[in-house]
Amino acid sequence: MDALLPRFSVIVPAHGVQAYLHECLDSVLTQSFSDLELIVVDDCSPDACGAIADEYAARDPRVRPVHLPANEGLGPARNTGLDLAVGDYVLFLDGDDTLTPDALRAIADRVKETGDPDVLVYDYTRVLWSGETVRPQRATRLTEEGPAPFRLDDRPSLLSAPMAVWNKACRREFLDREGFTFPPGYYENVPWTYPVLMAAGSIATLDRSCVHYRQLRRGGILGTTSRRHFDVFEQYDRLFAYVDARPWLAHWRPALFRRMVDHLVTVFSRRVRLPRGTRAEFLRRARVHYARYRVPGVPVRGHRRLRHLLVRLGAHRTYRALSLAARAGRHGLGVLTAALRAAGRGALRLHYRVQRLLPLRADRALFSAYDGRGYCCNPGALEEAFRTYAPHVRTAWAARPEHHHTLPTATRRVVPGSVGYWTALARAKYLVTNAEFDTRLVKRAGQVMVQTQAGTPVKRMGLDLRGRPAAARGTDTAGLLCGADQWDFVLSGNRHSTLVWERVFPAGYETLEYGLPRNDVFQRATSMDVDRLRASLGVPEGAIAVLYAPTYRDHRSGPRTALDLERVLRRLGPRFVLLARAHHADGAPPDARAYDAPAVRAAGGRLLDVTGHPSVEHLCLASDALITDYSSLMFDYANLDRPIVLLDDDREAYEAARGTYRDSSTSSGASSFPPGAVARGEDELIDIFATGHWRGSRSTQLRAAFRARFCPYDDGHAAERVVRRVVLGETEIRTGTRTGAGAAGLPPVVPLAERRPVPSPAERPTASVPGPAGSFPPAFPSAFPPAFPSSPETVTVPGGRVAVHDAL
Repeated sequence: MDALLPRFSVIVPAHGVQAYLHECLDSVLTQSFSDLELIVVDDCSPDACGAIADEYAARDPRVRPVHLPANEGLGPARNTGLDLAVGDYVLFLDGDDTLTPDALRAIADRVKETGDPDVLVYDYTRVLWSGETVRPQRATRLTEEGPAPFRLDDRPSLLSAPMAVWNKACRREFLDREGFTFPPGYYENVPWTYPVLMAAGSIATLDRSCVHYRQLRRGGILGTTSRRHFDVFEQYDRLFAYVDARPWLAHWRPALFRRMVDHLVTVFSRRVRLPRGTRAEFLRRARVHYARYRVPGVPVRGHRRLRHLLVRLGAHRTYRALSLAARAGRHGLGVLTAALRAAGRGALRLHYRVQRLLPLRADRALFSAYDGRGYCCNPGALEEAFRTYAPHVRTAWAARPEHHHTLPTATRRVVPGSVGYWTALARAKYLVTNAEFDTRLVKRAGQVMVQTQAGTPVKRMGLDLRGRPAAARGTDTAGLLCGADQWDFVLSGNRHSTLVWERVFPAGYETLEYGLPRNDVFQRATSMDVDRLRASLGVPEGAIAVLYAPTYRDHRSGPRTALDLERVLRRLGPRFVLLARAHHADGAPPDARAYDAPAVRAAGGRLLDVTGHPSVEHLCLASDALITDYSSLMFDYANLDRPIVLLDDDREAYEAARGTYRDSSTSSGASSFPPGAVARGEDELIDIFATGHWRGSRSTQLRAAFRARFCPYDDGHAAERVVRRVVLGETEIRTGTRTGAGAAGLPPVVPLAERRPVPSPAERPTASVPGPAGSFPPAFPSAFPPAFPSSPETVTVPGGRVAVHDAL
């Protein structure tokens, strides 16, 4: 192959798409992979498409404009581009669609990886006229798992992939050898897509969205009303003629027949396509094709039976009768289901009303965290403190069933929305959460609601989200304030939190500036506990474990993985281990891998995905340093007096979407007082660790000032102070050094200089040997690897299978 010939020929037919053609051509020419030619075929467009193509050709020699003297249609226009193409691979792109960023680079890499297959099939994303993007559910069929390349017989489900040409890269020599061209007509994809897949000697897939397929509000071919939709019959005649001429393809006839029936029903069902008075004629033509291409003896199952009956009978009235009957059946089932659900909801409401008439139970408390997640955060620490300092109160925890395994055995579990849940909401005196209970909750006289919050605020909250639609996401401000009106106590870890909470949630509650209960564990843990936690996670002895815990982005979807984690570990050297944890608000299920599997494998076992670990406090204890951004975890981690590095690489975007309290007029925000070194990007982050600045004297000074400002009360007794104030009614600060359940009054705050948080192994001369511990966590179950493996394979932490100890 001539080295001067491009790798890709991208063919773009253009007709009546002048409003979108600039974006289309730019998406090709700005690709990070530039070894291409762009053939723009002006199909005698009545608008400025031809002039736009000429303008781009004048600026970029890779653009080759072609002007057809008459409008020939999409298929012939593509054929014109095929005749001119000289690239190794041919890609088709409609003039109103676009390539996604780096799509050609991904296609080139996958083609090279799979040995230059005849066809590469990649995924796409639909872009609706409103701007909404929708990823098709068929994406799972494009998995890259298994051997590649392969033949269609090895993966027949690929035949049901979208019937399009713009989701495939075809080797030009293969197309020339097989003589593939497009026929004229509306449905030219039919006799192209299936034969290309059946004839290909080698196929590969790319599980990546490479095309944004735009669906216009009006003007698209498939949205027009015309007799030209009868063209679908002629195209299937061409398809089956191709198969009939090649007996070795006969085994594909049943699958192609089923696809034809589905397609014909789709055309018939889209009422906008067929002109008035032609629907009966269309069904008669469909019946002829059904009889002509039907494969006797092939069963028809499931939802396809009605479709096949429609086409087989070819009777419009019969179809309408069958459709109405089926619709009535579905409607009847829907009505019955809705009635049962309404009856269930009504019964629960009635039950809740009855329970509210009964006396409150002063010895009952209901806890919840993050709208039904497991035993964690401040409510978890308070639940343990209730059982320690107020043992007469029986506790219950509201959690979804998949999180019940995290609850201590002494804690009763209830499912949100169940009878037990509504009973507890109605009868329990104490209601404790870091989010909200059900919005239908009616707080009774005598009930005490404790809002623990979920940390020290860095990002804007509550009323401060007004005017920030990406973060507020339609938040009901009135409902927010009604919820705050039910709070009796709000927990705060510092003055900054107190001032923010009282401003963004203005209500009549009492702020308990006692510290955050979830941080008590940092003052109680021992070096032996830390060693056991590290061993359970698979951190090798002598390694420096860095916890990477970014916060979520309201303006993005999915976990934030801005760092090239493999590259970071490679640059830092073999002594470093990275514990990567995605934020729970990103929506990843407990057992989901939040970080790319190839990067995890390539890291040689030094990248541990701990997203599924139920206790972030345990991960903090097991690590030697923290990398985060705008997460409140930095305030909790500062209580360990271990190094913290802030990754501040998208400050402007985050400030625009969510905003932070960096310039609070009442209390200097956290961002104005960093807890350690600040990196503006990945290279700077690597440099901070490589030079030792992450734990240098300047970082230590910053952390000391940060702790003095934001950690005044986290001395290990925050939960005890809250329980003694809320349940036991004690308000006076205790004098002396008495501690424990028998001491009267609120425990005094241990000064910062007198606290001795457990050091990390990197701060100790020698690491202690893991062994039995006293009051901290018992041994983790065997679901965790007991030690770091000697092989370079990945150590993964199974999510959601850890028996969390009462002490969190």
